[in-house]
Amino acid sequence: METGMTYAITGASGQLAGLAAERLVQAVDPAQVVLISRDPAGLDRFAGTDRRHGDFSRPDTLPAAFAGVDTLLLVSTDAVGVRLADQQAAIAAAAAAGVSRILYTSVPRPSADNPAGVVPDHAGTELALRESGVAWTFLRNNLYADMQVDAVRQAAAAGRLVTNAGAGRTAYVTRADCAAAAVAAMVQDGHANRAYDITGPEAVSAADLAAFAARVSGAEVSVVDLDDAAYIAGLVSAGLPEPVADLLASFGAATRGGYLAEVSTAVHDLTGQAPTSLRTVLQPA
Repeated sequence: METGMTYAITGASGQLAGLAAERLVQAVDPAQVVLISRDPAGLDRFAGTDRRHGDFSRPDTLPAAFAGVDTLLLVSTDAVGVRLADQQAAIAAAAAAGVSRILYTSVPRPSADNPAGVVPDHAGTELALRESGVAWTFLRNNLYADMQVDAVRQAAAAGRLVTNAGAGRTAYVTRADCAAAAVAAMVQDGHANRAYDITGPEAVSAADLAAFAARVSGAEVSVVDLDDAAYIAGLVSAGLPEPVADLLASFGAATRGGYLAEVSTAVHDLTGQAPTSLRTVLQPA
């Protein structure tokens, strides 16, 4: 960490970015921190930081948002399927503003054969960063462990866990661990032009999730394994919009294909702390 460096986080009002902001103001002087949001007034709890307006969908707001920033954490937006152009514009604006390194929250194995619906956005953004002339760091976050709490509760209540993931495994990671790893990579030296898979400590199957649910309910929870079409149809019949159902099914397909199964030591390597297990996250469930 260099004295006088300025560190910025985009989307700082969001869940992951907000956790990263909390970590960053503990790691460096808050006066070195720039928090960028479409609604900077919602960031008043971060006293002493420079809270700026910045909206990826309005490129005219970005030069001022990125001015004077040395290291930028670009948190991917949640506009799946339409965010790529905005993120490319943000990278171009950051490069023009003189940002020296950009960290980006991506996804494991963003290759063309990965069926996860988020891959094209992430692969395109990674490519834009590689071609930007700015040093980059890719934080390829696995699926969030936090989001499995409701799934396990629902499976416990229903006595069955419906999935299209087959026997595939997922190395679920908490948002808090993703935030801690991101901030460590921001403030430490030696992470330029490197990609890290950010994972939990173990890869978990649908059968494991069902076993967690059974412990919650005290009764057997069976796994109902569907093909993609049947899984999507079930989600739509339960009230989910078809694009959302398609996206969820694509993660099941990616899990089934082994794209989310690799466990890395990156959280520990970056932060010095062991990542939180899914079992610990689900304990209160």
